Amino acid sequence: MAGTGVTWLGTPAFPRAARGALADTQLRRNLRKATHTIRDKRAAAVAELADWERLRRAGAAIKDSVLANLDVHLERLEAAVTARGGVVHWARDADEANAIILRLVRAAGADEVVKVKSMATAEIGLNEALAEGGVRAVETDLAELIVQLGRDRPSHILVPAIHRNRAEIREIFRREMPSASPGLTDDPRELADAARHHLRLKFLSARVAVSGANFAVADTGSVVVVESEGNGRMCLTLPETLITVMGIEKVVPTWRDLEVFLQLLPRSSTAERMNPYTSVWTGVTPGDGPRQFHLVLLDNGRTDTLADEVGRQALRCIRCSACLNSCPVYERTGGQAYGSVYPGPIGAILTPQLLGDLSHPQPASLPYASSLCGACFEVCPVRIDIPRVLVHLRSRVVDARGGRSPEAAAMAALAWIMRDPGRFEAAQRAGSLARLLARQGRISRLPWPGSRWTSARDVPAPPRESFRAWWRRNRG
Repeated sequence: MAGTGVTWLGTPAFPRAARGALADTQLRRNLRKATHTIRDKRAAAVAELADWERLRRAGAAIKDSVLANLDVHLERLEAAVTARGGVVHWARDADEANAIILRLVRAAGADEVVKVKSMATAEIGLNEALAEGGVRAVETDLAELIVQLGRDRPSHILVPAIHRNRAEIREIFRREMPSASPGLTDDPRELADAARHHLRLKFLSARVAVSGANFAVADTGSVVVVESEGNGRMCLTLPETLITVMGIEKVVPTWRDLEVFLQLLPRSSTAERMNPYTSVWTGVTPGDGPRQFHLVLLDNGRTDTLADEVGRQALRCIRCSACLNSCPVYERTGGQAYGSVYPGPIGAILTPQLLGDLSHPQPASLPYASSLCGACFEVCPVRIDIPRVLVHLRSRVVDARGGRSPEAAAMAALAWIMRDPGRFEAAQRAGSLARLLARQGRISRLPWPGSRWTSARDVPAPPRESFRAWWRRNRG
């Protein structure tokens, strides 16, 4: 299966979008407070486990084994789900997945669906596709609801409304919720009560629910959703029809494998020892829960990603968001600058591969949205070497441009200079003249093209004498 259809959020290339985000001081305050709080709590939760590194290595090994035998595990999953009364659908890309889901919703006679948070449905633009087909999608995860009511865009994998503070959320609720009290304050308890009242009627009247999936166990056909609010469980149990959209990489072979990830995920995401709500369902059970269960297995560029020996490790991702919370770039720009539903370091390596077009300016800019500090790799629970993949994708971007880039031209010129000792020494002598531009040992401004560098950083002043000249003078 191959095909792409990643939903873009209408932003320009990352550098331009980031400049706008950096100018928003309120956004930066919100992000700094939230990411530092989550980061510190995660560090404390992880420190409780003496075998954390062994768990990380086990998670990476399980994921790599699954990816190496993905076709086998997916066929086992399909057989197990079917044997327990479910129906499995295979979707090559976003268009195919959306068409399947819209057809199932219409067959159920529904014009509204409730949703439990699913990155995959955001990836394929399901809400927009349903709206075009006359079906309204209601987000039930609190943060997703805030984004939806505010006609906003998500900015975080785990906390999509992380860029909003309580006062902003209060104003959104007052404006968009008919049931919200005019006297609603920004007290968290009051905000949660307002959302609960708004959603309860939706839960009780919904005939169809759409969910994502954190994992699916191939042995038994069981699907797993972990969450913190309980709204997801209402979606998974009350409606007559349940449609789950799952990326094909989310399958795990056995319950024993699942055990590893149920230890890694909560500590890495919400800094908890275990998730408050872990919902597991297997097919259809007469008299209990939905009467129909449909599992949509989504490719949407994943098999193309799997073909890249370096880039495929991005498919290990369990969507914990630890890399976002540790990233200095994300902390300053937020998630909307990335232009995709997958922001931060993982989005910088996953989105360009799912899209499959590194000649497009927007995805081509994402591998450069990093300082390569390595903090993301240090916290990743499945040991995705994000800096390595970023460098790899940068080389693919250059290749996609046919090798024509200022960097490639500069490297070609440098290679020509360094091939000849005379040219190299002449270049050293010429370069040493740059010290005339230095102030207190540093150069803060250079003419173009050096200005592209000094606009963001200083350059140490070159020495008056090169090592080659010093050696000749002192050692003959």
